[in-house]
Amino acid sequence: QVQLVESGGGLVQAGGSLRLSCVASGTIFKINAMGWYRQAPGKQRELVAVITSGGDTNYADSVKGRFTISRDNAKNTVYLQMNSLKPEDTAAYYCNADVRVRFSPSHDYWGQGTQVTVSS
Repeated sequence: QVQLVESGGGLVQAGGSLRLSCVASGTIFKINAMGWYRQAPGKQRELVAVITSGGDTNYADSVKGRFTISRDNAKNTVYLQMNSLKPEDTAAYYCNADVRVRFSPSHDYWGQGTQVTVSS
């Protein structure tokens, strides 16, 4: 059993910053890619950023240059530093991880989501 728990969401003014964290816990053998997705009301969930176990990153065009994803493999934690926030960044942000439990193939896990609201 694997759990992902996000933290760090909140209300911020446009131009401000927030840092999201997501900790994975449970019977983890290995964590492959970790990422952040977001879903605004009435819209589909979309990829924000992803980072591989080796540190390679990929970002949605809408956040390039403003958001930075990083991870601490020793702590099974992924971070999302969000700068220069815009009202259109308002959404529920979800952590995702491709996790392998010992003696089992890898599987996608999701956190419960954390709300980010950017006021204009």
